[in-house]
Parts: sequence; structure tokens; C-alpha cells
Amino acid sequence: MIKEIIHAHLVTSLDKLGISHAKEFSVEVPNITEYGDYSSNCAMILAKENKKAPKALAEIIVKEIKKNKDYKKVSVAGPGFINFQLAPAFFQRIFWEIHKAGADYATSDFGQGEKVLIEFISANPTGPLNIVNARAAAFGDTLYRVMQKTGYKPAREFYINDAGNQVDILAESLELRLRELHGEKIGEFPYEAYHGDYVKHLAQKLNANEGVRVFMMTEKDRMEHLKEFALNEILEMQRLSLERFDVIFDGWVSEKTLRSEGVVEEVLSYLTEADCTYEKDDAIWFASTKYGDDKDRVLMKSDGSITYFVPDLAYHLTKIQRGFSTLIDIFGPDHHGYVPRIKAAFKALGYDDKMLEIIFLQQVNLFESGERVKMSKRAGKIVTMDDLINEVGKDAARYFFIARKASAHLNFDLELALKQNNENPVYYCQYAHARICSIIKKAKKDKVWPKTFKKELLVKLNKPEELSIIQKLSDLPELLTLIAIYREPHRLTTYLEELSAMVHKYYARYQIVSSKSKTLSQARLMLLYTVKNVMAIVFELMGISAPEKM
Repeated sequence: MIKEIIHAHLVTSLDKLGISHAKEFSVEVPNITEYGDYSSNCAMILAKENKKAPKALAEIIVKEIKKNKDYKKVSVAGPGFINFQLAPAFFQRIFWEIHKAGADYATSDFGQGEKVLIEFISANPTGPLNIVNARAAAFGDTLYRVMQKTGYKPAREFYINDAGNQVDILAESLELRLRELHGEKIGEFPYEAYHGDYVKHLAQKLNANEGVRVFMMTEKDRMEHLKEFALNEILEMQRLSLERFDVIFDGWVSEKTLRSEGVVEEVLSYLTEADCTYEKDDAIWFASTKYGDDKDRVLMKSDGSITYFVPDLAYHLTKIQRGFSTLIDIFGPDHHGYVPRIKAAFKALGYDDKMLEIIFLQQVNLFESGERVKMSKRAGKIVTMDDLINEVGKDAARYFFIARKASAHLNFDLELALKQNNENPVYYCQYAHARICSIIKKAKKDKVWPKTFKKELLVKLNKPEELSIIQKLSDLPELLTLIAIYREPHRLTTYLEELSAMVHKYYARYQIVSSKSKTLSQARLMLLYTVKNVMAIVFELMGISAPEKM
């Protein structure tokens, strides 16, 4: 926001001076605050095309831009950097715009309505969602919210892998548990079966509804019935878990349905027509090495069954057919081999493989009392999304999952997430918001709160801490744009923690509501009220509540 204004001022000055500016230059916040509020490499970037030394060019630009009353001080530093110290009136004017925008602040049309499909979680429907799925849920949903805020037209989608061997094993596991309920001794439960208690609960529910009727079916009908029952129950379980996590998908796409609709056959036909398949060892292969893959891939095995790659490709083609121009897949770290083959297929079929973007979320390690919790779905030792929500709450879970970059491993400390003090970043940020709410409540009680905040109050906001808070508030629009571009939701937690630290420091140093000056009190209340609104925007983007008291 402020960077764009300074950039525009520089361009105006360059035009007045007749200085060419074909190359793009930047305006940034310097690492050392003593250098100023903002700094530009303008003169260094443009020196060559204007045939001047960077420092000499900077001096010329500075002389012109000093005429602008928005700047308290403009100076040249180092080899030719231009440093800006903003006048309080500049900050105050920016703040008034932020204040007036309210809940719409930082909303933009940057994405220009581009249709983006974000696929995330896509867990096998063979058990409850776990903490790895929870990280994907928090990441994908937050990215969706930010992209929506910045003018894209995103959609969230869950791909249901409800076909294949894992579903057969689920049905067999359910049948064994059902037989146990009817007194049959199973002996040692098969290693490859699903051992979790949720399978026992499914068996108990099925038994209560249908009893022995299940065993009166033919084996084929019984297995299909068990599959359908288990899949429906587990998918509903997953939906409810996601609702508790404040994640609502716009679409759920079934692999089984895709297969029944014939799209898999269409993909095989498309690849054949593109002359990129061949037969070998009674199997049909995709010549993916022609398109950058490290090896060719089997499409159809010698027994006539297709590989997972085929329906996955078919699913991605439906995304394109539905008009999405950017496809973002959020996967776990074990899917790296998937990228070259799917991109190769895009190229083979004449699509731009750059429209497909795959983000890999690294592993989640759960720690309790300093010890890593070991998990295994098959062994039944799983920590579900619901377990985590029950233990630390939805807000802490989402915050911790968002806080780390996608490419970084995440160590989730249960004890830290439960702490009710400033060591816990979630508590620290939410308490800043609640503290402001408490101040506002007291101001209303003391009859200091105005009916409306008047623009005349702005001149009272001139302390260094107040101007720094305004500067931080002004950073949000650009921050959201960068998050959308680089797919980095973790930047929200950094921003929120820095803003919260400013609030706590400001509260500790200055008396907000003072009987000595009603005007000063109202100015400071206006500042904190606006901070509260901006914090609420960020909390909403993260899917986290903004409490009024704690």
C-alpha cells in the first residue's frame, strides 16, 4: 500500500526530471530501521540506462522528491539507495483509509477472477482423517481463503480414492470384525487388515442395523455391500471432522464414479490417439520419457487392470474441462514420483503442464511430554483429526499447522499448544485481540467511546509506536498478494505475531483511555479498534476465532 504510493511518487519525479525508467525498481522496508521507513534501489537500477553514477543519480532524484510534503526526510545512503522517512501526516492519511475500509480492507482484484482449483487431503476413505490430513486441511483451506480475498475465483475439492485394493481390504476387515461379533474366533488379525477401533464401531453399527442378513448374501454381493456401507460411513465421518475444523469442500469427486462414467477409457483413447502408447509384455505403456519423465509408465497391466495413474489423469482432465486454468494439488512428501508422469501426460495431450502446480507438505511429527508419538493406520495406532481438536482445540491446531512453510517438517508440541501464556503463539495473538475488546468495553462503560470516529482525531496519532502500527497495518494487502502468488500461508502467522507484539508493547507504554484528554483517548481507541478489525480479517483467513475475552 505505502510502497506503491512511494513508487508512484518516484515515477512522477523521474518523469519530471526526464530520467528514463524502463527497468523495474523496488521499494522495500530496510532491515535497519535507522535508515528510514522505506528504501528504494531506484537510482542503482536506472543508473546505467541514464549513463550516470548511481549516487549522483540518487542525489538528483532526492532533490526533486523532497518537494513532496509526505516525506519528513529523504536521503542517499551507501552506493545509491534512497531512504524515506515518512511524515506523520502520510501515515495518518493511510490509516484513515484502512479504518474506513473496515472488514473489506485488503480485499483486491489482483487475481482478476482466475478460476483456480485447489485439491487437498484426498485421503483414502479407509479410516478417519489423521494429523497429516489436518495439516493439509489447514494449509489448503487458508490458501483458498487468501486467494478468494485477493480476487481469484478458487474452489476446494476432495478426490475420493474409493476404488482399488485398499477398499477391498477395508471390506474384508469389516467382515472379520462382524464375524467376531457373531462369536466366530478369528485368531490373529491379518497384518494387512485395518486394525483401528473405528472398524469395530462400523461392525457394531452394521450388526445393529442388519444382523445376520449380511451373511445370507452371496460372497460377491456381501463384499460390495460391505464396501458401500464402510465407504459411506467413513466419508460421513471425514466430512464431520472437516466441519469441526472449519473446512467445507466445494466438491467431492469419486474415483469410482469417474470409472463408471467412462472417463478412464477416454484417457486411454486420448493417449493412443496422441501416439504416445505402446504394447510390451502384454501390457500397455505410456511413453512418458518422450515428455520428460525418467521412465515409461504402465497404463494397463497384462491382466487387463489399469494402474492408479490412469484415473488420476482422467480426474485432472475433468478439472480442465470444467474451466479451471490453474490446478493446485497439495500432497504429502511421498508423492514426488507423481509429478513427472502427470506433467508428461499433460504435454502429450497438448496441455500446458505449467497449469498444474503440486505443493508437497512435509511430514508432521506429534510430540507429547517430549516424546514423539508413533502412528500407524494398519496397526490401529493413529491420532485422528478429531483427537487433536478434542485435545488442543480447532484454533490451536489450525494455527500450528499453518505456521510452518510447506517444505518444512512440522513438530507439533501438544504441551505448547495447550499453554495459556505468551509462550503459545495462538494464545499470544488471540489475547491481543481480546485485550483490545476489553479496552473498548471499558471505554464504552466510561462514556469515552464516540458515536463515530472523526478524521480530526488523526493528528493525535504521532508517537513512533503508533506510526509503526499503522505501517504494519498497511503491509497487509501486499502480504496477501504475496501469499497468493507464492502459496505461503505461513506468512499470516508471522504477520499476526508481529502485530500482536506491537499491540502488547503499545498497551504497556501508553494509557489508552485517559481522563485528562478525551480527544487523545478517542484517537488511540480508533487506532486499536482498527487494529482489532485487521486482526479479525487475518484470523478469518486462517480459520481461527477472534475471541473478545479470554
